[in-house]
Amino acid sequence: MKILALETSCDETSAAIIKADRGQLEIMSNIISSQIDIHKKYGGVVPEIAARHHIKNVLPVVMETLTKANIKPQNIDLLAVVSGPGLVTSLVVGLETAKGLSLAWHKPLLAVNHMYAHIAANFLDANLSFPAVCLVVSGGHTEIVVLDSYYKYTKIGQTVDDAVGEAFDKVAKLLDLGYPGGPAISHLAEEYANSNKMYKKINLPRPMLKSNDFNFSFSGLKTAVLYTAQKVRHIDNGFRSAMAYEFQEAVVEVLVSKTIKAAKKYQVKTIIMAGGVAANKRLRAELKLQAEKLGLKFTVPEFKLCTDNAAMAGIAAYYLSTKKKVPMDNYKRATANPNWELI
Repeated sequence: MKILALETSCDETSAAIIKADRGQLEIMSNIISSQIDIHKKYGGVVPEIAARHHIKNVLPVVMETLTKANIKPQNIDLLAVVSGPGLVTSLVVGLETAKGLSLAWHKPLLAVNHMYAHIAANFLDANLSFPAVCLVVSGGHTEIVVLDSYYKYTKIGQTVDDAVGEAFDKVAKLLDLGYPGGPAISHLAEEYANSNKMYKKINLPRPMLKSNDFNFSFSGLKTAVLYTAQKVRHIDNGFRSAMAYEFQEAVVEVLVSKTIKAAKKYQVKTIIMAGGVAANKRLRAELKLQAEKLGLKFTVPEFKLCTDNAAMAGIAAYYLSTKKKVPMDNYKRATANPNWELI
């Protein structure tokens, strides 16, 4: 079985070919056209600009991924496309392209939830033990999901305001670190951790750390960074490094604490992590450490599969298609849903 997947939910135009052979999955190609350099000067993604570049890039990216995988359209068995959540103008480009290919090539089309696709990046090796708890951390979402199988899952917690990736970007902007904020803060925090820490330690709150639920809040943490910065006469590199370190430590402590609490309550066998912020080295290391202390398996996708890419959508489509056959006219029911939530 060969699946061609498309991903255009934000500012990455991506296409991938996934090959499934007796349950073993292989990424034959995974092409990503990034728009980071385009949006840097705006300090964030501009939806209209992102959509225009998707229109320009999507078909060349599809052709490139077919060429790299040495696959012809007639050999494709299933088309998959991320149809939400995300920026509606970006989602529409990928969805309408996939619909057009479905009609032209006479191939069934399956719409995939963007957050489930992030989770499914962990399914590549098909070696999970259930039940499992997943920490989903991205630019637009922060959620904890309990999985009873590859198909059955329940969201038990989410952010009540800012997503963690959004908080990273906003704090980076406050510190004049540029966009995207996650890598910049992570780099400075690592520098501070490995230095003699000459700058005085900064103390930030850990919002909702001790709440009885599995929800998160990062708006107050972002505001604490702002108020602390306003008290400093001159924001130099020493302050930026110390603040980046403390902010990241606060975020990691809250995320890991809540995930471990969920793992204990639901008596899971595996802890997994997904989403763009899952590429954060400090978060990966700490969650792995705490999972192993409980004797639990821990898995997280390789770095290139954490950020938006089409391979994760293809992996998700494979598992969904084995659960239920995709009808040939399924493209008629596929719609872009920018608010498509995991249940």
